[in-house]
Amino acid sequence: MAMASRKQLLLPCLVLLFVAAAAVAEASPRAQPQSTYIVHLAPDHPALSLSPARGGRNALLGPLLGLPRRLSAPRPRLLYTYARATTGVAARLTEAQAAHVAAQPGVLAVHRDQARQLHTTHTPEFLHLNSAAGVLPAASGSGAVSDVVVGVLDTGIYPLNRSSFKPVGDGLGPPPSSFSGGCVSAAKFNASAFCNSKLIGAKFFYKGYEEGLGHPINETLESKSPLDTEGHGTHTASTAAGSPVDGAGFYQYARGRAVGMAPTARIAAYKICWKSGCFDSDILAAFDEAVGDGVNVISLSVGSTYAADFYEDSIAIGAFGAVKKGIVVSASAGNSGPGEYTASNIAPWILTVGASTVDREFPADAVLGDGSVYGGVSLYAGDPLNSTKLPLVYAADCGSRLCLIGELDKDKVAGKIVLCERGVNARVEKGAAVGKAGGIGMILANTEESGEELIADPHLIPSTMVGQKFGDKIRHYVKTDPSPTATIVFHGTVIGKSPSAPRVASFSSRGPNSRAPEILKPDVTAPGVNILAAWTGEASPTDLDIDPRRVPFNIISGTSMSCPHVSGLAALLRQAHPDWSPTAVKSALMTTAYNMDNSGEIIKDLATGTESTPFVRGAGHVDPISALNPGLVYDADTADYIGFLCALGYTPAQIAVFTRDGSVADCSKKPARSGDLNYPAFAAVFSSYKDSVTYHRVVRNVGSDASAVYEAKVESPAGVDAKVTPAKLVFDEEHRSLAYEITLAVSGNPVIVDAKYSFGSVTWSDGKHNVTSPIAVTWPESAGAASM
Repeated sequence: MAMASRKQLLLPCLVLLFVAAAAVAEASPRAQPQSTYIVHLAPDHPALSLSPARGGRNALLGPLLGLPRRLSAPRPRLLYTYARATTGVAARLTEAQAAHVAAQPGVLAVHRDQARQLHTTHTPEFLHLNSAAGVLPAASGSGAVSDVVVGVLDTGIYPLNRSSFKPVGDGLGPPPSSFSGGCVSAAKFNASAFCNSKLIGAKFFYKGYEEGLGHPINETLESKSPLDTEGHGTHTASTAAGSPVDGAGFYQYARGRAVGMAPTARIAAYKICWKSGCFDSDILAAFDEAVGDGVNVISLSVGSTYAADFYEDSIAIGAFGAVKKGIVVSASAGNSGPGEYTASNIAPWILTVGASTVDREFPADAVLGDGSVYGGVSLYAGDPLNSTKLPLVYAADCGSRLCLIGELDKDKVAGKIVLCERGVNARVEKGAAVGKAGGIGMILANTEESGEELIADPHLIPSTMVGQKFGDKIRHYVKTDPSPTATIVFHGTVIGKSPSAPRVASFSSRGPNSRAPEILKPDVTAPGVNILAAWTGEASPTDLDIDPRRVPFNIISGTSMSCPHVSGLAALLRQAHPDWSPTAVKSALMTTAYNMDNSGEIIKDLATGTESTPFVRGAGHVDPISALNPGLVYDADTADYIGFLCALGYTPAQIAVFTRDGSVADCSKKPARSGDLNYPAFAAVFSSYKDSVTYHRVVRNVGSDASAVYEAKVESPAGVDAKVTPAKLVFDEEHRSLAYEITLAVSGNPVIVDAKYSFGSVTWSDGKHNVTSPIAVTWPESAGAASM
């Protein structure tokens, strides 16, 4: 008590000294411009006592951060204080001030704020969740109450007249006692009217965004509130945990029952993204708030096109803090495919999700004058074209092959169907350009970059999208026929096995992991193409100003759509297994994922038309029913992740932003290699054609049979001998967790593999469960090129 009293007496004195120092500080004759910096601090740093909500605290910030008088102007300004997902502040500083602060005691790291971008009904049936109601009541949307809270970090939420965000029937009861968050009222968002036992949290974070803009938010264009004026956050929230809504659809398309993956879970929306992006300082503030509120799952469909080192990656840092508190963090892999090393959100404690198709199509055929019919897709909902064929022209012959607005020759386009090429401008905007030039319809053709990937869009004029192969044939027809003609025939919604599903979208970002090559990324793939979910009433379905339409549901594509599918599934698993760690949840989803499509073949890659690989699909496509009972799980805690960071070669100072407790990371007992992290996948990088690596793993029996016996089945990658020791795991009541090792060695002496990568797998089976981990091997650079 005496020590506590002494500290209480000293604090006011220190504050008075800091105020006095700030008052006499000399102003710099030439004030330097300020930028937003995120300053990571040790948990006992005095600057953490400041709060942006309390006036007059900016005068204390500079002295508390150790700034001398010569760097006291312009006065630093506090935006956020972080205390849960990480510890630190976001503040406005000059470059010189930031550099000085970075060298002070108790300062772990200083990073400049940066902007990130969004990774932009039938899926429960495709995932067989309807048949899961008996074993997983929370998936049925009726009769079961869930205390699991899904925190959605996105563009906010639009609950007005949206049944997806209303409790069903008698309601869900009060929010769980473990949740301390709530809804914030602001302009256009009435918390008492909009929130309920389903939507139990709604907050917004804008300070970093406003500083990035250089001026306050223009509230005639976007709402400075939790209200979603973009649509993205509403779509992702309803996908993850929306209540069942009968009669949902986009005009005449995809009509039926729309329901989220975890329809009885609660939703807490954290608005971090605005028209010009999502700023790290706001993202970290939302992470901090969500952790403090007590969410169980965080869904984040946001990222960048470049994966930074983990100690400089605010999403990785915030996610680490959340996972440390037992929260599953699911994030999108990104839409930068089909190139290699494009995946983002690739820290091993994040569940990284790629995007794939479902077995529902919206076919629209391009019918040419020579009788040829080329299949495409479209969500055009206006008056169809009649059977009379119209003149067909190639956009490149009319001023712009990409159909840019204002660049098409009206004399050549008027009254015709135009063949446009994909790229640069928005797909729907291309049709608008054709219509503005007097055109009647559009055939949108993929180029080599997008291959055979087809995305249905809500076009403003009669339009269809075709793949590269068909596009090339239609282009040839236009160039060789003296009077080319065409029409477009729309077929509505079709569900079936042709084409096969799932197939990985060409836009879906891929591995290998650019920051930790021995950690396989993405982790899994999930539905992310042509997904129906709730939409905002504040924006059109195309998000284009030229589109006046407003719809309650919209169909869009992206890893932004696949991520909330997995977030919702994680919520179901958390409800079924509340004692599982975030890593165990991830393991269950990865080791039970499937790799065969509905035609019985390996899941295809739409970028190439050939079989996908683990660098494209991860461990495979999620299978929630199997994940409920995986048999074995690979588990890890924050200490294991610290060891992983040590194995990567990170210094104790770099690791300090993760430990945050003032301790120095002890890397003396680090694992032999980063791939020794207890991860449910293997990614070896060979340095020579005589290389050999051994990885160590521990699996825990979570099945009903405590005495289960598992045997290993290995499919060795080409050119590799894979050996598992022991080949049999015998569990009992006293030995619920058992270790094994796998050695991957180059076969032959020597061996030459004409490929960059080889792939295989190891499966542990007890006759009831198949626990599968993919194996990826990267060969030395002298190996011949091959497709992923």
